[in-house]
Amino acid sequence: MKCALISAVMACFLFSLVPLAGDNVVSAADGAYHFGFKRSVDGKLPSINEEGFKPIVDKHGAIFLGDTTRKELFLTFDNGYENGYTASILDTLKQKKVPAIFFVTGHYVKDQPELVKRMAAEGHLIGNHSWSHPDMTTISDAKIKQELESVKQGVAALTGNSEMTYLRPPRGIFNERTLRYTKELGYTNVFWSAAYKDWDPKEQKGSSYAYQKVVSQLHPGAVLLLHSVSKDNTEALGSIIDEARRQGYAFKSLTQLHGDVFPFLPNGIN
Repeated sequence: MKCALISAVMACFLFSLVPLAGDNVVSAADGAYHFGFKRSVDGKLPSINEEGFKPIVDKHGAIFLGDTTRKELFLTFDNGYENGYTASILDTLKQKKVPAIFFVTGHYVKDQPELVKRMAAEGHLIGNHSWSHPDMTTISDAKIKQELESVKQGVAALTGNSEMTYLRPPRGIFNERTLRYTKELGYTNVFWSAAYKDWDPKEQKGSSYAYQKVVSQLHPGAVLLLHSVSKDNTEALGSIIDEARRQGYAFKSLTQLHGDVFPFLPNGIN
């Protein structure tokens, strides 16, 4: 299972618009998309206006950007499986007093209970990345519910927190049905506005490369997507945080994006 999941996660986030063929669950009218966007350059805002799916993303309240009038950043990690770096990432976040959200799969919940507990104990959000990382546009509503409930219950059993309101669709694939139904289940879908190809452990290019790829895309309200399997990300994270702050950015929790009070921000995180 781990090998299959690793392969799926490595192919997770291709930054192109790709219609997918559905099965009997998905009608042709539903369509299916990989999330994609026009990248930020020189601090200018990225755009999904040209991709064709912005209306349904907006309609169902999915997150792509924060408040673009504020120099705020929202740090998100996808944790499909553990590659030995998450503890170091957590160490850096604790040292720098930066909140994040970790989107976990069922494999991660089962394989890394202590790290899941640590994420919660140190004040970070834990989001749902599904139990088995399927293309949700090809499975039924009932199966989607089962996938998400399994992760939610697994995390609750470890952390004691039964609240889980953020979802990152596996592989970045979605359609109107999945956005609508997961919203009905109480989830806000979270996409991103800054990312790069960081998910393949065999294609790491050094911390300087990761630093440049992330810093070059910073913009007001950015939702940053990083994969925790990346050695480059782990080594560059502290420098990325320092440079973002030097440029006047502040790191915020997704709960603060919605104007809520983050329930647990220890160690001076803000």
